[in-house]
Amino acid sequence: MKTAVVILNWNGKDFLRTFLPGLVDSVRDMDAEVIVADNASEDGSTDWLREEMPELKLLCFDRNYGFTGGYNRAFRELEEYGPEYFVLINSDIEVGPDWLFPLQEWMDIHEDCAACAPKLHSWQEGRRSYFEYAGAAGGWLDHYGYPFCRGRVMSRLEEDQGQYDDPADVLWATGACLMVRSSVWKKLGGLDERFFAHMEEIDFCWRARLDGWRVNVVPRSVVFHVGGGTLPQDSPFKLYLNYRNNLLMLGNNLAPTLAFNNIYDVLAGTAPEIASSSDDLKSCLDVLDEMDGAFRDKLVSACAADACRRAKFRIFRRMVLDVMASMVYLLKGKGSYFKSVWKAHRDYRELKRSCGCDEVEALLERDLDSGGSIAARLLDIDLNRKMGDRVKVRGILDEYIILLNCILRDGIFDYLKEKTK
Repeated sequence: MKTAVVILNWNGKDFLRTFLPGLVDSVRDMDAEVIVADNASEDGSTDWLREEMPELKLLCFDRNYGFTGGYNRAFRELEEYGPEYFVLINSDIEVGPDWLFPLQEWMDIHEDCAACAPKLHSWQEGRRSYFEYAGAAGGWLDHYGYPFCRGRVMSRLEEDQGQYDDPADVLWATGACLMVRSSVWKKLGGLDERFFAHMEEIDFCWRARLDGWRVNVVPRSVVFHVGGGTLPQDSPFKLYLNYRNNLLMLGNNLAPTLAFNNIYDVLAGTAPEIASSSDDLKSCLDVLDEMDGAFRDKLVSACAADACRRAKFRIFRRMVLDVMASMVYLLKGKGSYFKSVWKAHRDYRELKRSCGCDEVEALLERDLDSGGSIAARLLDIDLNRKMGDRVKVRGILDEYIILLNCILRDGIFDYLKEKTK
């Protein structure tokens, strides 16, 4: 089995009835197998599977471990079969006959790719040409960590008219349908189980980028997503998970990312003759190797310390923005949303495990000692670029996407395409 296609099910019998037969048929001619992992469903899902599709491999868990714990356990059990790739796919996804091959082919050819995803369209009748909220055509983050997608900003959705038909590097790809290299999954420890559900795929993709891997959208593959199959869009619990997990994600990844950016700034500032004349990544990174050892150590330490300081301050400002949002909910009479935000902040403080300065410094040292491959790949140091163009590879827009959406309105997609192309 080259590819394990795993549906994590929780009380999704109706979706399984509708979409599972088509999914199974779509992989019959490939070296792939569909597996259902069940998070202790109470709607008769497992009984239906045993009666109607007894040939399928079924993994049953003793309780609901959430999206993160469920997939971690499922993939651990499947390691003995030696799959090269795992596919996380929601039970409310409709696939066509040729959705899997482009993803697998992409991963076979691009060995530096950790994860890839198809374009995600809406399943709803009359909206099937539109992108779907959960991931559209791949995503980025704004300055404060709010996610947005190519094809979706806030609740604003674009119609797919071929504008994202080129394969693209992105910061994150949707967990509704995501192919992951099993070796990378194992190396990174899978999904962070503190998240339970929501934004865990953004965190995983970001960690993969920090480990030197690429994340891609493969537009030759298209799937259709119902959305809200487990938690409705207006669920206070979903809001709670999104606010809490966004902060956990920033704690995991923001400081290391800012530290690599600091290294980039130092290289571009201390070696202008290289920065203006060469497109050789290694030649720029070798500048650090030529420095006095003690000076280099101090430089790396300073870059890490500054990154940690700025990350803490940015997360604090992000929490202030969250509080402002909670007040808007309260003024609109949405008391349950107000409580969700405050509970999210309380639980974040209990669960947070931010990347410390020593850890960030060790990450920089480890990468630079090995030739700077992660720094080069993460930042894509094309030395003929302007500094402001780093958004393409860093994946964090220097602006505030919610404010941009209010100001630019209908021009928001054109603006973001220009900023992130």
